Amino acid sequence: LQKELLKYKQEARNLQGIKVTSPQDALQQRLLQQDASVLQLKQELLRANMDKEELHNQNVDLQRKVEERNRLLAEYKKELCQKDRHLQQHQTKLDEMLRQLSEASYQQVDLERELEHKEALLAHCMKRETEE
Repeated sequence: LQKELLKYKQEARNLQGIKVTSPQDALQQRLLQQDASVLQLKQELLRANMDKEELHNQNVDLQRKVEERNRLLAEYKKELCQKDRHLQQHQTKLDEMLRQLSEASYQQVDLERELEHKEALLAHCMKRETEE
């Protein structure tokens, strides 16, 4: 009965894929399983490191792009400030010219009044002379 029991146990082990004939075989199988696990962990670590390196490279690239855009933004701001100064200068000149034009306009009106007054005086003098 014991021989039969051992035979059936051995068959069951063979069917389950666990073939243990000696403690040394069991240790070797365990070492093979551990080696497979270590290999799998190394592969996962390698993949993780590659992903980390790729993310690092993407981060460096993005930082470079941000720095380039910041540099361009600073240049645009500088140009905009210069254009604002030029615009302010032109606005000041325009305001001065408008003031001068307004003054000239007032002077023209005064001169036209004075001319009309003198023409009226001249007409009056001519009329008087004609009457005399």
